[in-house]
Amino acid sequence: MARLTVDGDELVMGLAWWERLIVRHGDVRVPLAAVERVSVQPDWWRALRGIRVRTRALAVPGALCLGVWRHVVGQDLLAVRRPRRSSTVVVDLRPEAPYARVAVSCPPGSQTVSGINAALHRQRHGEAREDA
Repeated sequence: MARLTVDGDELVMGLAWWERLIVRHGDVRVPLAAVERVSVQPDWWRALRGIRVRTRALAVPGALCLGVWRHVVGQDLLAVRRPRRSSTVVVDLRPEAPYARVAVSCPPGSQTVSGINAALHRQRHGEAREDA
């Protein structure tokens, strides 16, 4: 399943090989500067909005949503599934990013959100020091 990681000053949504086939896209890289907010949704379906792009998405009702969803604000890239005991990490992005939101289901006890928030904190404080 997909996972979110931080690589330098980029947020990377890494996709498994079968997810790449469905989405027709490789790993997604977004500058950390484009990240507006990171949140955790206990209910996976709350990350969904809009309608799926049929040629670049797969939806199995009640089980899996993978791919690109289009809505009024733009497009979201989702890799969420109905978890037994996991939650969904939702990253809202600024308009300059290729997507409006990326969302990924994470296993319980995952350090994904804390890792992303720590990288955002480092980057934003580093920019503040450079401006001073």
